[in-house]
Order: sequence, then C-alpha cells, then structure tokens
Amino acid sequence: MIALIQRVKHASVEVNGIVCGEIKQGLLVLLGVEKEDNQEKMQKLAKKVMQYRVFSDENGKMNLNLQQISGELLVVSQFTLAAETKKGLRPSFSGAGTPEQAEVLYNDFVKYCRSEGTTTQTGQFAADMQVSLVNDGPVTFQLRV
Repeated sequence: MIALIQRVKHASVEVNGIVCGEIKQGLLVLLGVEKEDNQEKMQKLAKKVMQYRVFSDENGKMNLNLQQISGELLVVSQFTLAAETKKGLRPSFSGAGTPEQAEVLYNDFVKYCRSEGTTTQTGQFAADMQVSLVNDGPVTFQLRV
C-alpha cells in the first residue's frame, strides 16, 4: 500500500460539485492499493500515517504526529499511485489492486483510523473527485509498507 500524505491547513473533496469530505488542520492522504496488499499491510500503513511525525513542536522541529496535535484525516482513494512509470511514456497499472480489493482495503483503512479516535473524512471511492487543499509547508511524504 502507498500513502501520499500532505500536511494541510485545510482540505476538501467534491464529487459532482458537492463537498463530501472536509478537514481542518491535519493530513490529506492519497491512498493507493497494490495487488499484494492485505489487511496486515493496511493496518501497518494506517498506524504509520497516524504516528508519522510531520507537525512542528514548540522548537519548530517535526516531532509531533497527527494524534498529538488533534489533527484530522482526509482519505482519498487514488489508484494511480500504484502505476509503473519506469518504462515508456504511458503508465501501466498492472501492479494495482483490483477495484474490489482496493475498495475493501480503502474502507478498512478509514474504519481503522476512526477506531483509533482520529477524525477521518473521505472522498468517494472510484468517483471523479476534485480535491482542494492548502498545503502547510509544503510538507509531502510517500509512505509504503
């Protein structure tokens, strides 16, 4: 699984002009599922996202995680993160999980984060979404498990 995380001041996602998810300070998570992903990897990645120290402490150092600042998550499915881009000029998605597998792991990722007490909003799986954000930093990391 792949999570592209962006530290944000606020973020939202729209489907057909209607906001379906919106957060204040926290992390925008673009989540990609690969063929070999499973529940164990999902849980490991969810823990890593919530515990990754990307927020500044009183000295301006990245020492605080999402939970320590009472931040929120906006999780958006993005299968293009699983693209193979090393060869040619067109991405290959042969390594991406099936839509059925991805939807289950995406939903379980969201449920897990919520079960840990993290306010978690979402986009709409497999929809054409418009994501808006104010990146804080900018600070962006790719996390993989």
